[in-house]
Amino acid sequence: MFASIMGMEGLPLIQNARSRAINAENPNGEKGKGGMAASILGPSRKGSPCIPSIAPGETKVLAEMEGPGIIRHIWITVTDKTSEQNCFVLRDLVLRMYWDDEENPSVESPLGDFFCCGFAKAYPVNSMPVAVNPTRGFNCYFPMPFGKKAKITIENQNTEAVPSFFYQVDYCLCDGLPENTGYFHAQWRRQRVTEKQKDYVILDGVKGAGQYVGTFMALTTLERYWWGEGEVKFYLDGDQDYPTICGTGTEDYFGGAWSFATQEGGKTVEHTYCTPFLGYPFYSAQDDSVHNDYHMEDCPPMRGLYRFHIPDPVYFQENIKVTMQQIGSCHRGIYERQDDVATVAYWYQREPHQAFEKLMGREERWPR
Repeated sequence: MFASIMGMEGLPLIQNARSRAINAENPNGEKGKGGMAASILGPSRKGSPCIPSIAPGETKVLAEMEGPGIIRHIWITVTDKTSEQNCFVLRDLVLRMYWDDEENPSVESPLGDFFCCGFAKAYPVNSMPVAVNPTRGFNCYFPMPFGKKAKITIENQNTEAVPSFFYQVDYCLCDGLPENTGYFHAQWRRQRVTEKQKDYVILDGVKGAGQYVGTFMALTTLERYWWGEGEVKFYLDGDQDYPTICGTGTEDYFGGAWSFATQEGGKTVEHTYCTPFLGYPFYSAQDDSVHNDYHMEDCPPMRGLYRFHIPDPVYFQENIKVTMQQIGSCHRGIYERQDDVATVAYWYQREPHQAFEKLMGREERWPR
């Protein structure tokens, strides 16, 4: 059932599964009832391709299905700007997912960050489980099994209506799930100014058995010089003062080396990249979301990076905590620093899960 998700070797194996899809034209994923809505072109001619509008403060149920089953693919596209006053739509929209009638979501993240697009800005991402294509084509291929029920919602915390929300959830129904099946989880966090000598927490409070499968980081640097000497640490199954796994530096964790840099014309230049499991897809020190005659477009440098532990999951049996140091380096050596860090942690675990801490308010989520 899971063999063909990330590899091709399982594709020839015939599965006892029934494929379904939910979108605005078939909101219940019913068999033989896709694309029934009529348009000016007639019946079943693109009559209802999207949710026309999501009002301020409104939560829409994108998909709700009875299990057992597995979500295979999620595709979403939406505007990133409703007006000059509201140009951070991708952080104003909150994506949530619930499994088996749970009250607390197993996934809670601003829409853009879930798809590795921080700072309320869309840019190309070419990884195995997450792909973002022109223009704001958000795709997720993480398998998301559910035993009894799955529900996906989107909340508009913008002060204006968000128009034309397009989406599709591709899934299959099956006869049952293996006993050792874990449920997909993702949590967004942010610390607008990190504390010196205190590690930033990517994930904490997870109890039970599971595996950690990915990190997205949206980093806004607030100090000068090189920012990425901090080590990513995994505290596993009761670790206290010291972790079981500790890396060698931030750029190393994301699969780069030597500050992603080469020398060009006497200057040090960082290079972005995308690979199936590791990437640094975004860098900018310019805000092109609005134009104003009275202020410049420069802003604190923004960097988006991802690491997916698909060939190398981090397994835990009792609990897990993931942290990252804020340490920099310059001509004087290494030093403790403070930056603005936001992350999404992705993992699988058995339910029930611990309730997430309250999501940061809308304006606090906005980029600097």
